[in-house]
Order: sequence, then structure tokens, then C-alpha cells
Amino acid sequence: MESWQIGNSTVYRIEEQYGPLFDATTFFPDFDESVIQQHAHWMCPSYYDLSNHRLIASIHSFVIKTPHHTVLIDGCIGNDKSRMPYRDWHLMNTPYLSRLQTIGISPADVDFVMCTHLHVDHVGWNTRLENGQWVPTFPNAKYLFSKTEFEFWQAERNKNEGETFAAINNQTFDDSVLPIMHLAELIEGQHEVISDLLAIQPAPGHTPGSITISLSEGGEEALFSGDIMHHPIQIAETHWNSAYCELPEQAIATRRDVLSHCCNHGSLLMPAHFAYPFCGHIHQDDKGFRLSGP
Repeated sequence: MESWQIGNSTVYRIEEQYGPLFDATTFFPDFDESVIQQHAHWMCPSYYDLSNHRLIASIHSFVIKTPHHTVLIDGCIGNDKSRMPYRDWHLMNTPYLSRLQTIGISPADVDFVMCTHLHVDHVGWNTRLENGQWVPTFPNAKYLFSKTEFEFWQAERNKNEGETFAAINNQTFDDSVLPIMHLAELIEGQHEVISDLLAIQPAPGHTPGSITISLSEGGEEALFSGDIMHHPIQIAETHWNSAYCELPEQAIATRRDVLSHCCNHGSLLMPAHFAYPFCGHIHQDDKGFRLSGP
């Protein structure tokens, strides 16, 4: 179980899936084989499978244990959920909750669940199936996410379901968001969750209400960036958006802002999908941004 120390707080990574999960040629609309070759010396084999153009990626949550609180960031895909035609995510049955137990956490121990945005692979464990009903997985937690984000997907829920990704988002909203709204707090703008320790900043682009979450203690900072970057190639090629960025130009601007912040503050960047070592520090030179290990 990977862990990192930030002041008196410990960050753990809870894995749901790992491997060559995504086809780069469809995931990145600006995919260019020559650009991949330029970066192959540092991306391969840890981050990229050059033989079949697949992104080595992870789907995981981060759990923060402070001296007084337990916080879970991004709830992955979840078990028992209908996600066709995404076969690898359909009716999953993973030991995710058992992995939480290995760090001494039961669902009832979680104080806050924070979603960087409301895509299918970030909210699934908000709920679990019990007697045919979707119920909160973390019954004592306050669920925090952006009001802008909720209202966007609520409006999308009422539109045509014909497009595949839209249909998946509608299912996700119904089984992983609506059932926890009685425990939710919708936030706007900058928001302090735990005084002088955990704070939220708006980071629109990938979705309209995406947020970053910063853990700051003892002169150190970890920045949980969600899907502002899915893959390390986007650190070097900051203009590469995923095919799922709702606001492409804003996504690029936000990505560059976050990288600059991490570079200027020495922050440990903790994205939702980077492969091993899962996080890192950002540096900048005349060639742009680059990633180094934690």
C-alpha cells in the first residue's frame, strides 16, 4: 500500500484498476505518434505501452488520515453498476473496501468524501448496492463537490440519452450521486474544509465544476488534481486534452495554472490516474514542464 507523509497527515492510495487501460489514439484527439516517440525515453515502459499505443494508467482513490479526520478523494467506479458498453467497468466486483480495511478504515470511519468532479470513474463508491437499493457507502461522511458541477450534470440528465457517454453519465448521476444528496454539501468558489489544512479551489475545464484539493501542513503541500491531467504526457504537452474535456480551452489554461502552482510551491502533484509512482513534483525549464518522482 503506497503512502506519503505531508506534515502530520498520511495520504494512502486505494487501487481499483491498474494497467494498459486506455487507447491513446482515441483518448487524445491530438495524438501524434512522432510526439510520443519524442517522450518515449521517459514514458516507457512505466507510463506507456509503445507496442499497442495504450496508456498505462490507474483508477484509484486517495485517502487522507489527519490526526483528527479521515478524508476520501474520488470514489472510482464502484461495484455492481451497469456500465455497458464499457465492459471493463460493467458490474465490477473488486476488493476496494477490503483495501480500505488494510489501512484500518471501515466505511463508517470516513468523515469527508470529496469528488474532484462527477465523471463515472470518480463517484462510483459514493454508493453501494444493499437489498436492491443504492445506499451511501460512507454513511457518516459529508460528501463535498461543486455546486456548478452538480447543476451541470443535473441539466445534462434531462437531455437526450442517445449518445453513449451521455447515457453512462446519466446512469452514474442516478446511482452514484442522487442517492447521497441528503449527505452532500454543494460548494462554490474557494472553500476551506479543515482549517489551515484542507482547501478546495475551482479548476474548471475538464468539467465545468472541476476542483482541486490541497493538503497543506508543516510547509508541505499535496495537490489532488483529479483529471486536469490524466497522463504524464499532458505535463510535457500541456495542450493535449482528453476526448472527455467539456471546456477544451479552459482545460488547457487550468492545466498550465496547476502545473505552475506546483512548480512555484514545490507541491506534490497527486492526479487521479497516473501510473506508478502515481504522483510527483513539477519542474520547469526553457523546454516546458517536466515530472520528477515524489
